Amino acid sequence: MLYAVFMSSALPPFPRPQEPLDAPQLLEVGSLSDEPCLRADAARNRARLLEAAARLIAEHGVAGVTMEAVAAAAEVGKGTVFRRFGDRTGLLTALLDHSAKQLQADFLSGPPPLGPGSPPLERLRAFGVAVLYRTAEQLDLQLAAQPEPTRRFTHPAFGSLRMHITVLLRQIVPGADCDLLAHTLLAALDPALIHHLTRQRGLPMERLEAGWFDLVARVTGTEAPR
Repeated sequence: MLYAVFMSSALPPFPRPQEPLDAPQLLEVGSLSDEPCLRADAARNRARLLEAAARLIAEHGVAGVTMEAVAAAAEVGKGTVFRRFGDRTGLLTALLDHSAKQLQADFLSGPPPLGPGSPPLERLRAFGVAVLYRTAEQLDLQLAAQPEPTRRFTHPAFGSLRMHITVLLRQIVPGADCDLLAHTLLAALDPALIHHLTRQRGLPMERLEAGWFDLVARVTGTEAPR
């Protein structure tokens, strides 16, 4: 796959967004404590620590990632890990941010259908599939590193995904409230929901993928692929 991602009796008319929304740019989603430009040795150390943490997750799961374990795996002092990431949450967030940057690069400049070059509807379908499988593969990390509830929707990584979906929707259904619909679509890709559906209910990923195609078709008034 791509990755190994209110009713009333009288509804008011959809608002028509007035502000222009240009094609999204690759966003900086690192933690606020990151320096704008790391020295070369500091950048190497940071990459080394992230690689060590990723290996630990692959071998032992997120529970196996402690600051001490990462320091030992990277063969550095524990203080180096704390200075670089602050705490365990900062380390996990940095790992998730690195993955988010890779996804952004893929949908902004990668090959079609996820990247430019395909019709917007095909790109929207591919986007959901990419996020579904990326999230399923990194589910423990995604859940452990999620921002607390009041910050979830203002985090730069979420904003990048929302902006991308909004841009595509404005090309597919220009008369709709595309910003609000983008939030609705992203709700179907929430890591906690994917955890519930796949691990607690045992649904296969193929069903979630088909459900994404069906949801996109209903939101955009198009036909789902067969």
